[in-house]
Amino acid sequence: MEMKKKINLELKNRAPEEVPELVLDNYLCVNGEIKSLNDTFKELEFLSMANVELSSLARLHSINKLQKLELSDNIISGGLEVLAEKCPNLTYLNLSGNKIKDLSTVEALQNLKNLRSLDLFNCEITNLEDYRESIFELLQQIMYLDGFDQEDNEAPDSEEEDEEDGHKDDKDEEEDEAGPPEGYEEEEENEDEDEDEDEAGSEVGGEEVGLSYLIKEEIQDEEDDDDYEEEEESFQGEKRK
Repeated sequence: MEMKKKINLELKNRAPEEVPELVLDNYLCVNGEIKSLNDTFKELEFLSMANVELSSLARLHSINKLQKLELSDNIISGGLEVLAEKCPNLTYLNLSGNKIKDLSTVEALQNLKNLRSLDLFNCEITNLEDYRESIFELLQQIMYLDGFDQEDNEAPDSEEEDEEDGHKDDKDEEEDEAGPPEGYEEEEENEDEDEDEDEAGSEVGGEEVGLSYLIKEEIQDEEDDDDYEEEEESFQGEKRK
């Protein structure tokens, strides 16, 4: 299938200015040039043209909003200065598997001031001595080369970051749902205070009832002892008679 037909399929009845990303991998260019992608794709932020036998960027139209450009596994050997003119806001550029051999070719990327990640994996330039140090020195604006920074720390995956943020948001929502409702702690404290007061009152009341009962029992015992002594004296008097 020709790339022009593939572009029409990717549009899916949308106007070119409504398309934020376009994937044209494996659909061959005509004569190694970009001919079917014009400047009507004003909102395009991601473009992938991997393995399309692209050899020249000379006919690339201006795509000012383009941030990520995938051009891996093509036959590009130069002409990278076009990117700074046509796609000035690029932050990610993948040129792995192309025919880039020397630093002078890459030097043209210095004008891409927003470029943060560059991939030259499997290009001949990677065989140069001090390749990584030289690229980082030449392109001081980039943070990652071939997926790693200057300290060999791997570049974060944007999709993984989005998933982690999503999980974090879900976790925060779960914690909010699991927490006590507003005013719950205050009501619980009031209930505890009421219970303490009831228990204290019961204890005081219990003591009062207990003391009254004991005093009453003691009085009764004394009365019983007096009655017993009177009966004993009466019995002894009858016996003497």
